[in-house]
Order: sequence, then C-alpha cells, then structure tokens
Amino acid sequence: MRKIQKLTQEINELTVRIEHEYPELYRYLDENPITIPIDDEAKLTYKSFADYLESLKSILEKYMEYHNK
Repeated sequence: MRKIQKLTQEINELTVRIEHEYPELYRYLDENPITIPIDDEAKLTYKSFADYLESLKSILEKYMEYHNK
C-alpha cells in the first residue's frame, strides 16, 4: 500500500507542476474515460498507478521537446 501512496504523491506533485508551469498543457490532462475502469470488480493496482505516472512524464517530456524548439 505504501508503494501506491508514493506513486499517488508523485502523480500529484507532477500534476501540480504541470498546472503551475504549463497551464496550457494542464487543461488537456482531463481524465480519459477509456483509462478509467468501469468494471465493478476492477481494482487500482500498482501497475495502473505506475503506468499513469509514466504517461504524465511522457506527455510533459514531449510537450517540452516540441515547445523548446
């Protein structure tokens, strides 16, 4: 459980950073319904949190690369 809490903290910190430093990008980070499980038995796992964190990092990295040119 602590690992998920750590990932949640990292996700929150990165999201806040994007919100403050890249507000033009932040508005596009709305939750995508496709990524949110609708199955009542679906459980949030360490992997789902890690994947989400990596996707946020990737979005930010690509955004910075594109806009720094």
